[in-house]
Amino acid sequence: MIEIAKNAGFCFGVRRATDKIEELIKNKSSSDVICTLGKLIHNEQYIAYLEKNGVVELSQENIDEIIEKARQGARVTIVIRTHGAERDIQAKLEECAKRIENLTIVDSTCPYVKKIHKIAEENSSHNEIFIVIGQREHPEVKSIISYANNECLVFLNEIELEKYLKEKNSMVKTVNMVAQTTLKLSMWEKCQKILKKYCTNAKIFDTICSVTETRQTEAQALAKKSDVMFVIGGKDSSNTSKLVQVCQKYCEKTFWIQTSRDIEFDKVEGAQYIGITAGASTPDSLIREVKETMSEIREESFAELFAEQCESGARVKIYTGATVSGTVMSISENEIRLDLGTKVTGVITRDQITDSNDVKLNELFKIGDVVDASVISVSDRDGIAILSKKKVDIIKNWDKIVAYQASGETVNAKITSATKGGLVATVDGVRVFIPASMTGVAKDGDMSTLVGTTQEARIVEIKEGKKEAIASIKAILREKQKAERAQQREEFWASVEEGKVFEGTVKSIVSYGAFVDLGVVDGLVHITELSWKRLKNPSEVVSVGDKIKVFVKSVDKENKKISLGHKTEEENPWNIFKSKYSEGDVATVKVVGVTTFGAFAQVVPGVDGLIHISQIADQKIDSVANMLKVGEELEVKIVGIDEENKKVSLSARALLPVAEEAVAEEVAEAVAEETAEAVAE
Repeated sequence: MIEIAKNAGFCFGVRRATDKIEELIKNKSSSDVICTLGKLIHNEQYIAYLEKNGVVELSQENIDEIIEKARQGARVTIVIRTHGAERDIQAKLEECAKRIENLTIVDSTCPYVKKIHKIAEENSSHNEIFIVIGQREHPEVKSIISYANNECLVFLNEIELEKYLKEKNSMVKTVNMVAQTTLKLSMWEKCQKILKKYCTNAKIFDTICSVTETRQTEAQALAKKSDVMFVIGGKDSSNTSKLVQVCQKYCEKTFWIQTSRDIEFDKVEGAQYIGITAGASTPDSLIREVKETMSEIREESFAELFAEQCESGARVKIYTGATVSGTVMSISENEIRLDLGTKVTGVITRDQITDSNDVKLNELFKIGDVVDASVISVSDRDGIAILSKKKVDIIKNWDKIVAYQASGETVNAKITSATKGGLVATVDGVRVFIPASMTGVAKDGDMSTLVGTTQEARIVEIKEGKKEAIASIKAILREKQKAERAQQREEFWASVEEGKVFEGTVKSIVSYGAFVDLGVVDGLVHITELSWKRLKNPSEVVSVGDKIKVFVKSVDKENKKISLGHKTEEENPWNIFKSKYSEGDVATVKVVGVTTFGAFAQVVPGVDGLIHISQIADQKIDSVANMLKVGEELEVKIVGIDEENKKVSLSARALLPVAEEAVAEEVAEAVAEETAEAVAE
């Protein structure tokens, strides 16, 4: 009997953190940077999975380096681990995220740890002593200490706590005490009794995670009835360590393992009842792997017993899971029967021989053939053992599957069924699984359309302990697409030239411009090339996903770089102004700014002209603001166009009954005066 504790594995806080980071990985583009502040969880296998998917582990020393990358335009996400960050580091990251557009902070601190942070802040004033029971160097404890405002003491266990309290004969200050969330429950109870013994005014906060309590209680009950206990978890996992201590107290054969590869089978031989529990950072897949490995070992032991009995000539009892050999006694349309040399007859039905309905069994077998099969079930009462030839064939062909994975060879996968999680297929008679994400079918697409077809695939993962193979159709499709895109890129670089126009899609926006997807390559449109207006940020004129027309400004074929333009001369505000107006024309303008020496008015969007104070009225005025207001519209005469400096001089006074010559002369003097003032400044 093998029993897994109900609450073994990921706790709520860890699952919440892993869900967040896996969502980030799923949506990650090739240029994105995802980091974790320290190890996200204490599990080597899961950390290896994150590293394989490009997640970077940060230390305090290289935080500034990664923040600088965000400042320079890289899209950076920093995930704060379940144990929490120290207060000053968290504050620094949050402040940087407010100021740096490309920097995102994802706080995955466990809610139970967050609760202790708040307790520490509120219960550590100058007249209070704040005590933490836990491991001093554990990241969770370090983060808790950082939130204390005054004296904070850390004790590993009840022994250290009592030693300190004995030395402090009289406690003047109020004492507040919390526990690391994964502390052993029995130790916490002892610490509470000791504190109450020495401090009548102590305030004790119950901060052990409820799942931790439940897991330890379950482990204790399971250990009491087990011959062997496996505790699965990382060697630096505090809560796993506590589970080991709990189990060792009640089960002598308690083994702390990280994966099924750590099992020493000679030490668990003969165990009738096997218990399995796991720390809060242990993925479900590792727990299943250990259970299935032990199940297979037990079945193999039965098979060995059967073989030994056969060799001795003894009457053999058939066990479920054993591999047996029998002689074909009879053949019908839907089954064959074997003489197993025992009181029971072996029966292999068609579905346990082949997946094909067209094959005739009397063409596959003849009377007297020796057939190997695996025992599915045994009925001593009926004298029948139901067998499977397919299962033995799978074992025989397993080495082929392993070889396919090692060589990367393309295989033909016959799709037999669709499940919620993916497709089931056979390769050389061996069952393989194709996860939904590897089928090549769109997320909400119908995978069942592939059932009954044969697809090119690649064996991407082998789980030797479970004899399970993972295949991918998408890997083949991706390779074909990659080859096609490589060909398209070659054709693009061969034909691209300056001035060529494309319709592209805005892929990403950075402070200095926008990257545009041209279909097979990306090009940068610098912020100055997006609009004739002065922009503070490209997002003022474009958004991710926008379709825009661009043209090639420059191309470096050797280094595969391309610069794009978006604004055109036809859209140049000065050209639009020149096409509509000439010197001497009358225009309706809008006041956009007021100064001491005059007012600026928009003639066309992007081109403003100056109405000098002397050209507002036919008499001297003391204040421009008393005469003109921002937003006011009025008619003016264009009395000067400076083509070289792209400046326009306007006059409202010229439209009044005053000699034009005088106006022109005064305008010239005013412009000269303005220019002189600008130079002096």
